[in-house]
Formats: sequence, structure tokens, C-alpha cells
Amino acid sequence: MPGRFKLDGQNLTNPVAVGDKVNVSVDAVHDDAMITDIGPRKNYVVRQSPRQKHELHLIASNVDQAFIIATLVQPRLKQGFIDRCLMMTEPHDIPACIVFNKSDVYGEDELALYEGLSDIYTEIGYQTLLTSAISGAGLDDMRALLKDKVTLFCGQSGVGKSTLVNAIQPQFDLKVTELSDYTGKGQHTTTFAEMYTLDFGGYIIDMPGIKTLSFNNLEPMDVAHNFREFFALSPSCRYPNCIHRTEPDCAVKDALEKGQVSELRYMNYLKIIEEIEEQNYWERHKHM
Repeated sequence: MPGRFKLDGQNLTNPVAVGDKVNVSVDAVHDDAMITDIGPRKNYVVRQSPRQKHELHLIASNVDQAFIIATLVQPRLKQGFIDRCLMMTEPHDIPACIVFNKSDVYGEDELALYEGLSDIYTEIGYQTLLTSAISGAGLDDMRALLKDKVTLFCGQSGVGKSTLVNAIQPQFDLKVTELSDYTGKGQHTTTFAEMYTLDFGGYIIDMPGIKTLSFNNLEPMDVAHNFREFFALSPSCRYPNCIHRTEPDCAVKDALEKGQVSELRYMNYLKIIEEIEEQNYWERHKHM
């Protein structure tokens, strides 16, 4: 493809993503083809490139919804990861469902934790599912949500995305790798996003397992706008540009003290903002 494409002024490591609608010029003489044009995108999902820290990696486009696959054990959940995934979907109004997988190995403590997390996210408008590729729990509900939609699957390495997809559509036969016995961490089984056609209608875009998620394309105020329950409270803050941290008369901090917003979400929010500020600080000073 000719030229180097940008997205909202940001450099991309890849100009075309799964889900793009493109025009192709075919050279029959040389048995070759070239993408000449990319159609308008109704939305897209990007992440900071894990290799090129100052560039973005375009993961997928034109998706109807995202499934954030998590599990509470094997590997143990990094809860902040859910909110980081939502920072990829929320800016583009992509509906997200949080899927807690491997429920067949949950004990009473894990089931209680699931209930608590489910309450946090359903209260602010996200759907949650409890699933198991082994027992089949929740798979019928998942199929109903997937039908006739383009759905992005994302999750930490080792949460069972590929096993889940295979359970939904066995003929895909996606490669599955066991957790490392030594670290208890997942190993990458998917190296790039791929789209699969569901025989009951719809498509799955399977995204590579994620180990870390950073955001070189965001500013602190972007984060404040995309934690949806904080944004809903922000008109009641004293300052219009309140980041809900040290400002006086902050409606979010007031709601936090009253137990009306999740302390867990707030701590994840602060962590993301701090990382962005630190990254932006070093980026600015590098060019001075």
C-alpha cells in the first residue's frame, strides 16, 4: 500500500486492520494486488504499539461490540486490565461485555468476587457474563449476544479466549496453549488479529493476548471523559476541567467518600492518569 497513513494525526504501525473495507487494484499480469483506498471507518480500536512506543497499533475497525475476556484464576485477574480495555472501546462508543471465563474452577471466594465485580460494572451500564468453555456455562447467552454482530475478543494472555471461541464454534480449531507451570502466566497463542465467520451469523475478531496496555494517544482529560460514571458526575464539579484528583469541590471524590462510585475503579483511573502524565513528561523533555 502506497504512503504512510495516520489516524487523527498519530502514526500507525499498520495502515489497515481487520474489519476495514478496502478497494483493491489487481494486476493480473504479475499476479499481484494492491490496496488503493480504505473506506470510512464507523469506529476503530487502537493500542500503543508494544514495540514502537511513540506509535499506535490499529487492532480492528467497524466493530459492533467488544467482549473483554477475563478470569479470576489461572491466571489471577489483574482487575485494572478490565478498565484499560474499556479505555480502548469507550472513546468510540463501542458497547462492551465483560466475560468472566473458567467459572468451572471458581470456588466460593471467586464466585463472591465475580458477584462484586459484576455489580460494579452492570451498575454503570456494562453487561457481564460468567462462562466456562469446559462446562458450557454461559455459552448459550454468549452465542445470543454474538449473533449477527462483529465482535472483538480481547483479553490477557491465558484467559482462555481461544478455548472459548473453539467451544462456541468447534470447527475453528484455534490453537490453544497451556499456562506456564512456572509463572502461571499465559503464553501468546494468537500473534495478530483474525476474523472468523460464525455459522449462526456474525463475526469474531480474535485479538492477540495482551500483557500490558498503555496509552500514548491519550491525555488525562480523555481518561476523565471515558470513565463513564465519573463523566456523568463531572458537571457538578466546581471546575469544568476537573480531573477528580486534588481539586476542591469535586463531585467524583464526594461520591467516592459516600460509596456511590467504586473505589477499585477510582484507583485504576488514578493509575492510568499517572502513567500518561509520566509518559508525556518524558516525551516533552526529550525534545527540549
